[in-house]
Amino acid sequence: MTAKQAARLIDISAVRTHHTLRDIQSLVEIAKAYRFVNVHTLPGWTAALSEMLRDSPDIRIGAPVGFPSGGHTSRVKLMEAEQLLTDGVEEMDIVMNVGRFKNGEFGYVLDELRSIIRLAEHHALTKVIIELNCLDEREMEDACGLVIDSGADFLKTGTGWVAGGANIGRIGRIKELTKGRIMVKAAGGIRTYQDFEALLKLGVERFGINANSAVDIVSHYGT
Repeated sequence: MTAKQAARLIDISAVRTHHTLRDIQSLVEIAKAYRFVNVHTLPGWTAALSEMLRDSPDIRIGAPVGFPSGGHTSRVKLMEAEQLLTDGVEEMDIVMNVGRFKNGEFGYVLDELRSIIRLAEHHALTKVIIELNCLDEREMEDACGLVIDSGADFLKTGTGWVAGGANIGRIGRIKELTKGRIMVKAAGGIRTYQDFEALLKLGVERFGINANSAVDIVSHYGT
């Protein structure tokens, strides 16, 4: 694998409370230098990010819906998704309502996800974040089935806001459960090229990695 091939599998982001326009500009410079596939910012910066990436159509514009808790009302999530599409989002990472899910309200969660995904259809790729570190093994199995049923393009493992490691073993189980019916984005706790390669061997199709670690990982593969 070359450095560019590795970079085309990695999303980098500036989605913390304190991130400023200058932070986003720096992130875009890194993305352009290494050709990372996607840059994510908080929704309020999506329009600005779209402008910054106007000359780089191979770097996709990403933003989350219902971030970071997933506990927003369905109406608010839909309004947020609508605004993101207006502002030029190309990949939308939707935080599942984990609290409602753990409460057994699968119908509520599925209806909400399907509404957002229908809105984004033909306009943006969709990834549903299940927040793996909040789920036990049975819940993880149920979440896999629910996300497949939602029609999303990807199942994403976490926001990176909940403590936990790279979850290599559990992500391996997710790949077994989903059986190629949905792509998987691993995110949270991925810090080394050993983590990256282990997840790649499991068949993970996309990675969410902080910019510093992402640069270290792709640099391992040369230039």
